[in-house]
Amino acid sequence: MIAAAVLLGWLTAPAWAILPLLLAAFFLWFFRDPERAIPQDSGAVVSPADGKVTDISTITVGNQPCQRVSIFLSVFDVHVNRSPVAGVVRDIRYQRGKFLDARSKDCADQNEQNIVTVEGEGRTIVFKQIAGLLARRIVFNPKVGDRLERGQRVGLIKFGSRTDLILDASASMNVKIGDRVKGGASILAFLPQPSVSEPVETVSAGERMR
Repeated sequence: MIAAAVLLGWLTAPAWAILPLLLAAFFLWFFRDPERAIPQDSGAVVSPADGKVTDISTITVGNQPCQRVSIFLSVFDVHVNRSPVAGVVRDIRYQRGKFLDARSKDCADQNEQNIVTVEGEGRTIVFKQIAGLLARRIVFNPKVGDRLERGQRVGLIKFGSRTDLILDASASMNVKIGDRVKGGASILAFLPQPSVSEPVETVSAGERMR
């Protein structure tokens, strides 16, 4: 883009290079990837994305009550996604769909999205990368079986979008609707640590959603 601006300005007039330079600056800013201090608190679930918490609600997944936290990412937010917990990727399911406004209540089910199940810290959680009205590309780099660290970069959603996090009903929420959060740095909730005798959930939450 910068090279094209220089060439355009050289072949025509310097003023013609302004727009390509502005576009180049915007894309460099949009795809920024700042370093984050990752919390080390036991049982902490960090935000998978930057943005605003728009919904905290109880939903049913496979006949089990769960808590869902929804985060809206505007075009001004960092769009790099991070793993909410340390654990192993158990399931990845890409769902084709619509491109409704990411703030719509229907987008969580109807929009194009990537559904990732991670088992770690004695619990299984699910997070969704949901395309929005402008977003047309979801990137997720890890594969099933990969080990993730809490706050690790895992991909991004290009342009405005939404990220949902689905947790066990026993999770203790650390945010409220309207809060601004930062991916990898803000603690959304705390998961109770299982006792030695408590069985660890191994059934893929992504499978239960099918």
